[in-house]
Amino acid sequence: MPQIIPIRDLRDTTKISQLCNSTNEPLFVTKNGYGDMVVMSMATYEQQLAKAQLYDQIMEGKVQADQGELIDGETVMQRLKERYAGEI
Repeated sequence: MPQIIPIRDLRDTTKISQLCNSTNEPLFVTKNGYGDMVVMSMATYEQQLAKAQLYDQIMEGKVQADQGELIDGETVMQRLKERYAGEI
């Protein structure tokens, strides 16, 4: 469940850091009752970034598939064997 705090609570940085690191979720900060910022731990940020990058790669693959730019598995394996045969 998302945590929501008013901006004045940011004064207690130790508490905010502990809260962000213990929940592994973004912390939503409001100003005058409206959403203003999002604060999160580095670990949560890195997870979110990795997830976004994965989704981008999946969508890139989907676009290639939609455009007919696919190579069958046997061809890929053959190319890999040819490329790396001397290294194994």
